[in-house]
Amino acid sequence: MEQSRAITRKSASNLALAFVLLPKAKRDGMSSLYAFCREVDDVADEDSVPVEDRRERLAAWRADVRRACDGAAPEFPVNVEFQPIIRRHHLPFEQFDELIKGVEMDLDIKRYQNYEQLELYCYRVASVVGLLSIEIFGYTDPATRQYAVHLGKALQLTNILRDIRSDAERGRIYLPLAELARFQVAPEEIVGSQYSDRFFALAQSVAERARHYYQSARQSLPEVDRRSMVAAELMGSVYWRLLRKLEAQRFNVFGPKPMRLTKGQKLLLIFRAWYRFASGAMAPSYGS
Repeated sequence: MEQSRAITRKSASNLALAFVLLPKAKRDGMSSLYAFCREVDDVADEDSVPVEDRRERLAAWRADVRRACDGAAPEFPVNVEFQPIIRRHHLPFEQFDELIKGVEMDLDIKRYQNYEQLELYCYRVASVVGLLSIEIFGYTDPATRQYAVHLGKALQLTNILRDIRSDAERGRIYLPLAELARFQVAPEEIVGSQYSDRFFALAQSVAERARHYYQSARQSLPEVDRRSMVAAELMGSVYWRLLRKLEAQRFNVFGPKPMRLTKGQKLLLIFRAWYRFASGAMAPSYGS
């Protein structure tokens, strides 16, 4: 597990942050899943490498994780560590394939025409990770799968709002072109980091859609599985707080640095999640 743990520690991401609330076996399982996700995502995002080379490397990752799922011998160190987790929790290759398809979308698509296209992307790169995660967390009610889908879309839409500037600097605009047209925001304004009342209205509309998914996640998580979803609930709390922070700053995301929660804010959210877990207060702290 050393390679997976090292990748997780190095990332210092919000997802890795949530693992602190898990018992060791599940924490190791999530570190392996996170390391896999980080590795394939980094392949797609390595802009200095030609697209076709990245496509071939992602194909190699797809073939290697298939070996891990099929009981053959994987070659990549992360997948070697991941294979016992895949076996223990019966993680299906089809979901890894779907995740890699989502990552591959970043190789080809720089603009999304509508929400239907964007939500397919969100499902693949975020909801599928949620569906894999709940297998590691453990759950009893099949309705928890719908919770994972809703929460994944909520988190990814929040990410998209936060990263508008940095994505535009790489030539990507995830906000649907149909929505840009509806709010009379030209793509060139986003690429040029031009903030306006029209952009605020556009971002607010996307935030309302994210809120819908937070609320849907809150409503769809069965009571019987709330305790086992403590790490996912922490993720919901962290990103909900980030969405509220974006709203408070009127979605002016064109500053030099992406908006983040402070270390103190994250520690407070961890403490609150732990307290709620320990005290049995299982109502979600997001989406209200």
